[in-house]
Amino acid sequence: MPARKSETSAPVSSNTGLNAGWRAWLRLKQPSSGDTAPDDRAPAPDENLREHWVPAKRRLLAQVADFLIDHDLEILPFTLSIAYDCVTGGSPNLAQQILERAGQGLPVTLRWLEDAHCAQARDATAEAIASLVEQLEDGMSDFGRTVATARDATGTYSTALESHVADLQRANVSGVDLVARLTTLTHQMLDHTRAVEHDMGESEALIARLQSRLEDARYLANQDHLTGLPNRRAFDALYDRELREARLAGETLCVAFCDIDHFKRINDTHGHPAGDRVIRYVADTLGRIADARCHVARHGGEEFAILLRGTSLADAWARLDTAREEIAARRLVNRANDMAFGRITISGGIADALAFGSKGDAMKAADEALYAAKSAGRNRILIAGDLAQPLRVVA
Repeated sequence: MPARKSETSAPVSSNTGLNAGWRAWLRLKQPSSGDTAPDDRAPAPDENLREHWVPAKRRLLAQVADFLIDHDLEILPFTLSIAYDCVTGGSPNLAQQILERAGQGLPVTLRWLEDAHCAQARDATAEAIASLVEQLEDGMSDFGRTVATARDATGTYSTALESHVADLQRANVSGVDLVARLTTLTHQMLDHTRAVEHDMGESEALIARLQSRLEDARYLANQDHLTGLPNRRAFDALYDRELREARLAGETLCVAFCDIDHFKRINDTHGHPAGDRVIRYVADTLGRIADARCHVARHGGEEFAILLRGTSLADAWARLDTAREEIAARRLVNRANDMAFGRITISGGIADALAFGSKGDAMKAADEALYAAKSAGRNRILIAGDLAQPLRVVA
């Protein structure tokens, strides 16, 4: 929990014109691992827990409120999360960027925060991948050395056994000497075997950790940071896989494109931060139709791509059209100014991916159906090859 404002260790310059509360708190030295701030110490058994924690919670809420008020930010889940991370030290790099920007007299807007947050996520992804590659190289080197050691040990065993067998054949040894020699050799072999087993076990554990890190890095690299959906690169890989599996299994595969109608007008009227929130809303609605055989991705800008395997063209159309109706039925309001967005609608085109000569031809057909839907009045889903007659009369 944050310390009291009176406990700050450095004065805050007043030339920025901002409330000093959260800024002053940020300049406190962060407790090291295992240490706790004065307000974080565990209460004694005889202390009243409520009396101890409620004031600390109030101070934290006040710090978060100061941050939002200082920068005239809307009260949204995203801004609350940013404010909390900044005042608690959870995102020190972003907090430093905010301090520097405020010190220059520049506004800390919602759009700037979203861009900075996305940039931070991209940087974190790049750092994670770079670190993973370095660990993979080290791990492979260690594993190579372990394998080489095992191979050398096997050769050593063979040589030792051949030598002892030759000695025993040449020598006239008693039964006691023979048992002693064999016992010594067995102990040596067991020692070598245990050492190799230990090294192999460590290598296996390292590989398991690297595989887990690789999965995390792959997920970050294939995720769209604004919506949380798979990005275009992930969609391309999914399309290749689903196309291959659909052909092998003799199943259907449909590909569709949808985008938000009049999105430029939304951005021009309400601003890019509001436009991003509309994108997230549409992404959340489309994402609810996704499952193990239906993949929804953000293809770029306000456009989304969908793959549906094992679903007929008519059923795939029905699923997309249900999502379209849900989006059109909702009335959204820009909480920044209480101005209604108006009706948010999407248009889409869908094609049978296996009815075309190539993946590119099927995507082109779905894209052409999308633009035909827009030309026909928007707020509808059309099937490639059936563009002259919409399947449903829409409002």
